[in-house]
This record gives sequence, structure tokens and C-alpha cells, in this order.
Amino acid sequence: MADNKNDASGQDKRSVRELQSAVTKRIVWWIVGIILTLIVVIVFMGFRYVKSAMGPANPDSKAQVTVTIPVGSTNKQIAAILADKKVIKSAMVFNYYIKSHNLTGFQAGEYTLKPSMTLAAVIDTMRTDTVNAKPVAHVLVREGVTISDIAKSMKDYTKKDPNLTRKSFMKAIKSEKLFKQLLKKYPKLLTDTSKAKGVRYRLEGYLFPATYDVSKNMSAEQLVSEMVAKTDTTLSPYYKTMDDKNLSVQETMTLASLVEREGVTATSRRKIAGVFYNRIAINMPLQSDVAIMYALNTHKTHLTLDDLKVKSPYNLYKHPGFGPGPFNQPSLASVQATLNPADRDKDYLYFVANLKTGKIRFARTLSEHNVNKAAIGSDNQ
Repeated sequence: MADNKNDASGQDKRSVRELQSAVTKRIVWWIVGIILTLIVVIVFMGFRYVKSAMGPANPDSKAQVTVTIPVGSTNKQIAAILADKKVIKSAMVFNYYIKSHNLTGFQAGEYTLKPSMTLAAVIDTMRTDTVNAKPVAHVLVREGVTISDIAKSMKDYTKKDPNLTRKSFMKAIKSEKLFKQLLKKYPKLLTDTSKAKGVRYRLEGYLFPATYDVSKNMSAEQLVSEMVAKTDTTLSPYYKTMDDKNLSVQETMTLASLVEREGVTATSRRKIAGVFYNRIAINMPLQSDVAIMYALNTHKTHLTLDDLKVKSPYNLYKHPGFGPGPFNQPSLASVQATLNPADRDKDYLYFVANLKTGKIRFARTLSEHNVNKAAIGSDNQ
């Protein structure tokens, strides 16, 4: 009797387990079915959304919309502008489309578009309409020029673009609103200069030397933004090196701007950078004539003793350290020299250049430097 009871009890337990297993399987299959159904619905709805977004934003519209694409705009920014102007239905689908088709070639400028155009037609027009997007001028920023120099050069481009004048350029340079926009976009590049004290222009040193295409009706703000964007792109591979050397971007660009004007060759620039670092290490003023001329806001071949006494945070004869910020727009070569100085172990603290040959003599002591100056002085006569 006991065995029969045990057998019956065992069969009951197996029946319960089998029933539980069957119920569990049914629940799992229900869940899987629901998930698959949701996936199908989502894919279907997504397909319909994309298909709809590929069509015209307003097929019945006969309006024409002028869309301005600023210089340096990313694809996402272009998509946002088009969506805001209601030329396209979806900025997200615009981005997906150009990525999936590997499309490039969008230029800054003004475009005449229609809400009745399909997404593909809008994109095709923006990639092929070179009438309004083509450059009307080419603005050249030379190595070692100051913001004031660039502003003066605007007179060469005003006839081709009336928006570019010395006044409009300087207004853009001084615009706190524009600087905050650029700071938000390029924090690694501009955070240091945003915190700097006593700078004349926060963007001095950050308008990269290059040739910039000016499209029809480009504003000074757009041009300045493109220059800053070029600087960030160029310096991006060097940010880690600056961090490794415990140099801020502001310090790097400041020394590079001095090296730019003091040196001539790659070798001399690296050695001059080494001299500056040696002086900073012992809290010795850099005593750069380039800094004095920037403080005086003038260009001189020879400086007087009174010039060296000018009251300015940029006077690096009086003040040790790097100074408030850059003195001009340094080239990439000068940035590289600043990040890779030469002959620091030779303890050079002085240098003087032969104005005729460009040769630079370096010295460890003031007495050696005076000998070098006398020798080069006779050569320069």
C-alpha cells in the first residue's frame, strides 16, 4: 500500500511539473509573439515615417524659401536649418539619408528651395547649386598677423562682399554673443582664453592662418567662425600633447605666437622655444620685442628704452610668465616647435638674430649675449 501511495504521489508531482512547464512555454511564446509583433509594427511605422519624410514637406505649396547655410555648418546643423524652414519634414531622416548614401559637398551660402521638393531633390539642389554657394572672394590670413592686421585687410574684400568691412570684422571679434557660441562649440580650444585676464582680444591667436572662401553675402561672424573652426581642426591632434606637457592651449598659442615672429627656420624656432621655456622655469621675463610691439600696438624695427617701459600686461620685459595671451596668429609649424623645443639642456637664456642672414646666435649668460649682439650689430651695419 505504501508503494502505491508513493507512486501516485510521484505521478502527481510530475503532472504538476509538466503542467507548469507547459504554462511557462505558453507564456514565453506569448511574450515572444508580442515582442515580434511590436518589432514588426515598429519597423512598419518606421518605414512609413521614413517614406513620408522622403517626400515633400508640403506638396501643395508653391512658395520659394531662401535658406542660408552658415560657413562651417555640420550636416546636423544643416538638417536643423532645413527642418526649421519647413523645407524638409525630418532632420533625422536627412542625416540618415546623407550618411547612408555617403554624400558630401554641401557649401555655405544661400539656396532657393521649395517645400514641394522631395528630400532627394533638396539635397541634390544643395550639392549642385554653385551659383549662390560659389566663393566671391578668398580671404588670406598670413602667419604672424594680428587681429588688427586682418581687420585692415577687409577693405580688399568689401567690394565683393559688402558685409565684410573693418568695422563689421572688429564687431564680430568683440561680440560676447559670438564668443559664447564658439566657446560652446569648441570648449577645448577656447576655455583657457575665456578665463584669461587682461587680454586685448579673446580670439587673438585663434584665427588660423589659411585662405578662406567667402561666399555671397557671408557675414563677418560667419568668417570669424570659420577661422576658429579651422584652428580647432588643426590643433585637435595636439591637445593630448599639450595636456601631457602640462601646457594650456592659451600658453601653447602664446609661446607659438612669439616663436612665429622670432624664428625663421624650423630649427631656430625650436631653439627659441627652448630659450623661452628655460626663462619661464627660473621666473625670468621673456623680454620679447614682439610682445612690446603688441603692447604698443605698432610695428617698429628698433625699440627705445621708453618703449620697454610701456604699461601693459603684454610687456614681457616687465612681467614674467607667458603674458595674457597670444600676440598674433601662429602657424602650425610654430605650434609644433613650441611643443617640441630643442637644446633646453644647453641652458640657453638669450638669442639675437642677424637681420641680413636670419642667423640666430644663442647664449647662456648676459656677457655672452652682449658679445653676440656686438658681432651681429656690426654685421647688420
